Amino acid sequence: MEPVVTVGLDGSPESLAAARWAAEEAERRGLTLRLLHAWPLLAREPAGVPAEKDQNYWARRIVRTTRAEIQAHHPGLSVVDNLVADDAEHALLRAASESEMTVLGSRGLLPVESYFLGDISLPVVARAERPVVLVRAGAEDDDRPSTRTGTSGVVVALKLHGPCDDLLRFAFETAAARGMPLRAVHGRSLPVDAYVPWGVDHEVAEEISQETQELLARTLLAWRERFPQVDVTDGTALVSPAKAVVQAAEGADLLVVGRGPHHRGPAPSLGPVAQAAIHHAHCPVAVVPHD
Repeated sequence: MEPVVTVGLDGSPESLAAARWAAEEAERRGLTLRLLHAWPLLAREPAGVPAEKDQNYWARRIVRTTRAEIQAHHPGLSVVDNLVADDAEHALLRAASESEMTVLGSRGLLPVESYFLGDISLPVVARAERPVVLVRAGAEDDDRPSTRTGTSGVVVALKLHGPCDDLLRFAFETAAARGMPLRAVHGRSLPVDAYVPWGVDHEVAEEISQETQELLARTLLAWRERFPQVDVTDGTALVSPAKAVVQAAEGADLLVVGRGPHHRGPAPSLGPVAQAAIHHAHCPVAVVPHD
């Protein structure tokens, strides 16, 4: 199967926003855009059935309407329709395993302040084998050059413990495709012994900050050499990783966070950094699984 960017459609404004964002990304990367809508009751209908009797009418309309808008703005983009007779979670997880990335709409609880992960989005983000990007309604407008006076680029959150090649590969490739700078951030809470009765022991804090900064620089070195065209900055913050990520994402075009291996259990779950990013970052959030 040719490389694709898959977007899940359900007819909501959020899924349309996701489709617009996905179309931009597919065009940048020279990939095909797949419009996926899952409808468990999808059935073959005899030709000539009027719309009012076609049980697939609304499913087909969701895909066709989205396709028409995408092609109006991206006439050269390769777009394929994918109507499947399955429940959304299973269809999206299967599609995610075949896609360069999967893009889903995310519903805000409050204006630009948080995301709502519903019954479908959460298990897909937590279990998908490849990157999943969550986009709020309206967020894709911020990505159009004609509506921005400047860009802050791509932000990637690094843990610095364990492998992170998949995470960095996605972040660098995305920044390169967009022609945008990349900022790598790492947050580290101070240990108890760094605190003194009058506040923080600045010598201890400085030592921890320097050690962390050197480790971050070493982690990025090979990737800087591999992507010399990407302008890379890095920084550490002596706060909780979740807080550091949310602060760094302010004004970003895309926030990239990692997600550890999914452990089979009764309910999907995400780590605290991914949870904080998804619920509080204003920009689209890419969740990248890694070992």
